[in-house]
Amino acid sequence: MGGFFGAISQRDCVLDIFFGVDYHSHLGTRRGGMVIYDRETGFQRQIHSIENTPFRTKFEADLPDFHGCSGIGCISDSDPQPLLVRSHLGLYAITTVGRINNAEQLVADYFSDHGHQFMAQSSGQINATELTAALINQKDSLLEGIRYAQETIDGSASILLLTPEGILAARDKWGRLPVLVGRNGQGCCVSFESFAYQKLGYQTVYELGPREIVRITAEGVESLSPPGDQMRICAFLWTYYGYPNSNYEGVNVEVMRYRNGEIMARNEVARGQLPKVDFVAGVPDSGLPHAIGFANRSGKAFARPFVKYTPTWPRSFMPENQAVRNQVAKMKQIPVPELIQGKKLLFVDDSIVRGTQLRETVEFLYESGAAEVHMRSACPPIMYGCKYLNFSRSNSDMELLSRRTIQSLEGDEGQQHLEEYADASTERGGCLLKAICQEMGFDSLGYQTLEGLLEAIGIDRDKICTYCWTGRE
Repeated sequence: MGGFFGAISQRDCVLDIFFGVDYHSHLGTRRGGMVIYDRETGFQRQIHSIENTPFRTKFEADLPDFHGCSGIGCISDSDPQPLLVRSHLGLYAITTVGRINNAEQLVADYFSDHGHQFMAQSSGQINATELTAALINQKDSLLEGIRYAQETIDGSASILLLTPEGILAARDKWGRLPVLVGRNGQGCCVSFESFAYQKLGYQTVYELGPREIVRITAEGVESLSPPGDQMRICAFLWTYYGYPNSNYEGVNVEVMRYRNGEIMARNEVARGQLPKVDFVAGVPDSGLPHAIGFANRSGKAFARPFVKYTPTWPRSFMPENQAVRNQVAKMKQIPVPELIQGKKLLFVDDSIVRGTQLRETVEFLYESGAAEVHMRSACPPIMYGCKYLNFSRSNSDMELLSRRTIQSLEGDEGQQHLEEYADASTERGGCLLKAICQEMGFDSLGYQTLEGLLEAIGIDRDKICTYCWTGRE
């Protein structure tokens, strides 16, 4: 994943960009970057690793050297960016968020014209933002180039581009991620997360449609290329990685999560499958609102049997060494013995992807004295790794808990019946739940249905991407 933020103003706006980018830190863990433009001194750029130190801490020392009335920045979960690019289209800065599935083919096509080259990373892979810029530079204008990149890239690419004249923003072709424009009395900003600029005194004035391209200046926003009529916004914005007070397509994240939990409990009660438990709890932190909704509808008491200690290790996956990561994950889990010992607990998590940390959590709860641990997932079984936004990314779909379990149950034949396995009412679906319970140590397991999830989001279902569950766009 990742996120970006930009601003252009009649005054110096470095602090707006600094805080706006920082408010996207929940979307990425590898690198952060800022580019500021000043009419007298030109472009200033800085990129830092944020794998072990947060964006805010890394960039605070750079602020005195930044000055200017426009700029862009990003939190990147992949490539170093933003990049400064000099071409026949002029000097500009660019940052992108998305995934390019046909990168190798695009590079091969580009290399076929002798004299071109890319800077390869240590893995040999090409910086996706550099590749996007190369596609843009194939055309005679930035607008034509962005359109060309949108159409050529297989996957997704939301683009933010800074020039001396202003900011160009483009939402990815299928609108898988949001791009919003805010405005205050002195200028405008562009962002993934609306709360990022609302805290800075901007108010939402525009939301880009799929594939739309706009020009943003201190005076306002102008649409340069109209939106497409088809959208596939990512459902995980609401279930997992969207921030609680964000709104996408008019639907608030926190409200959706309450509603999602309520629908899960409603359906479970209707089926007569709600276990007798002492408490309903959420797996911290993104599982908490789903669990609150579940508790409210089921009539079971909500509690927090364990909390995460985050002041020193805010993200358990930061250390490079896997053994250290596992130990940090364990160290973060602080039990509340009075709410665990001898208690029957039902936990709701936002999703179950590989299940590694969840297994450790269950072991931790039993070691802390839990009598029973029941688990609920706020979304359906994940059957496919995301090929658009790097969510649930993996080298193989067989790394996913559901697919791995199906393979152990029925071998290759089982892979032909994924839709049936995803339906808990079928024989295969029941076998999947039972097998995962045995492997993970749950007393029972339940998944939200796809219908229930779509009901909770509440927008036109044809506008939502469900690829990771169905394998269909």
